[in-house]
Amino acid sequence: MTRPQTIIMVHGAFCGGWVFDDFRTPFAEAGLRVITPDLRGHGPQESPGDVSGLSMADFAADIAEVCRRQAAEDGAPPILLGHSMGGLVAQMTASRAPVGALVLLAPSAPWGVFGSSLEEAVTAAALPLVAPTPFSPVEPDLRLLKAFSLDRLPAGEREAVARRTRPESARAILETLTWWLDPLMTTRMEALPAGLDVLVVSGARDRVHSPATVRAVAVRLNADYLEMDGMSHWLPGEPGWGNVADAVLKWVAGRRNRAAA
Repeated sequence: MTRPQTIIMVHGAFCGGWVFDDFRTPFAEAGLRVITPDLRGHGPQESPGDVSGLSMADFAADIAEVCRRQAAEDGAPPILLGHSMGGLVAQMTASRAPVGALVLLAPSAPWGVFGSSLEEAVTAAALPLVAPTPFSPVEPDLRLLKAFSLDRLPAGEREAVARRTRPESARAILETLTWWLDPLMTTRMEALPAGLDVLVVSGARDRVHSPATVRAVAVRLNADYLEMDGMSHWLPGEPGWGNVADAVLKWVAGRRNRAAA
């Protein structure tokens, strides 16, 4: 009996695997095994201080180990999907672990790709004010989350999601959004494996990672690019998330058909 293919979904900053509670359903119904790990320091049983000093390299190393373990168990590399900062973790992972395909939803950009909007520039400029050192957790700013990331959620859902957020590693945020100040070039991309299929998806109304920035990531990765009309940053959970899932599943089925041809 053929084992189902696995898809590993990686959440973004201030979140946990719960981001995919609904989004995972269509994938499971399509016959995929879905794994939604919590990044290190982000689990419900971990304390807020557990993210202190963690690097994007730590997150990528952990997810790479999940991918290697799953590939050994399945006999085939998993699909790796990442949202927002988790999309950058996924990019970094794909250069160091077996990955069958890479899907990035509103991903943070790797080293060398500048933001292209005023909002992205203002966020980067303000980071030293909220994260003066990389060795302390940063509390989520619920006002900004509601206004930028969760802006298309109904008010009640927006409050519920905001209450589930948790502190994030200042180091990881600085490495991601002010990469030009990182002497270690932590998020600098190694070459992805030859022939790796990559899909990059953006929301046309995203102000966290603008469509132009996400498109630049797609160009950097030589990826397929899809822009979702009317959608913002919370692609796995805002109204229309089912269309995002359907588009990803259609793309996965298409690459399977190409491989079988």
